[in-house]
Amino acid sequence: MPEKQYLIMLDMDARKRHYHISEAGKITNFVVQLEVKTGGLWKEVIRYDCAHDYVHKDCYNIKGRCRKVNLYLDYEDALTLADDDINEHWELYREKFLKGDFP
Repeated sequence: MPEKQYLIMLDMDARKRHYHISEAGKITNFVVQLEVKTGGLWKEVIRYDCAHDYVHKDCYNIKGRCRKVNLYLDYEDALTLADDDINEHWELYREKFLKGDFP
């Protein structure tokens, strides 16, 4: 059961956290999230995961409120989407989050 986990600093106040488990070449669990540092604390901005046995994206505002978006994808496609989306849009998501909006 290979497990991979890493943290990538995108900027001094932004980082991407990636975690996944695979069995027999198939993703069985994953979390990919963008975190932004504000007020000395790291806060979730966007999190893709498969908790509760379905793929979804949680979008947070600076007050900690969450909007959940169901993603009708298999785990492999969702993991790829999560990495690509955060890599390509993290600056926009950070900006919206810091303004108090949902990314």
